Amino acid sequence: MRILVHGASGRMGQALLRLARARSDLEVVAAVAGSAPRQRVVDGVPHFAASELGGVPTFDVAVDFSLPDGLRPVLAVCERRGAAFVSGTTGLSDDQCEALDTAATRIPLVWASNFSLGVAVLQDLVRRAAGLLPGWDCDIVESHHTRKVDAPSGTALTLGEAAAEQGAHPRYASLRAGDIVGEHLVQFTTRGERIELIHRAGDRDIFAAGALHVAQRLAGRAPRRYQVADLLAATEAPLP
Repeated sequence: MRILVHGASGRMGQALLRLARARSDLEVVAAVAGSAPRQRVVDGVPHFAASELGGVPTFDVAVDFSLPDGLRPVLAVCERRGAAFVSGTTGLSDDQCEALDTAATRIPLVWASNFSLGVAVLQDLVRRAAGLLPGWDCDIVESHHTRKVDAPSGTALTLGEAAAEQGAHPRYASLRAGDIVGEHLVQFTTRGERIELIHRAGDRDIFAAGALHVAQRLAGRAPRRYQVADLLAATEAPLP
């Protein structure tokens, strides 16, 4: 499967390129960054500036971890070519979110704040627990490294949305300490009982690996907006 990596000069872009090289079922046909590349070909992968998007080779899916301003151009290329789109770019405006919804009527796409496959399962478990435990307190505690500015994290908010879909009223707490990659605790509490659902990330590569997992299963599917949980297995069926 042919992949375009958009945002190739960033930390996630570099991880995507490195992990894709180790997979025999993926071929990176283009790496796109904001500025002109110093080298046109690196490790066999052609590099392009964002202004050259229109001239990239044919690809099956674009994986985008860039900046909000770069979303629309790469999304437009995917729509014109009928290619799938996977994005973890955060900080999107309402207009950009609407653009994703519109594009999903023409191509298959996934946007997620977190591409960890474990977090996708956690989100489903939180949704189920909230539906089965009406009236229980719901608290979400997220821990990250000291350099992370936003709080609560995007993942914590996504988990809270899953709980709120079933009528829960999540509360949030954020911790910033050391070099913690990411930990999320969702706690349901009532008189005499407490349930804790926890995910701990120990390596940032899990996010790039998850995005490649999703990309490999998204290409060629029917147009709509998918969730990571829909693509955990190789079938069309989402988690029940």
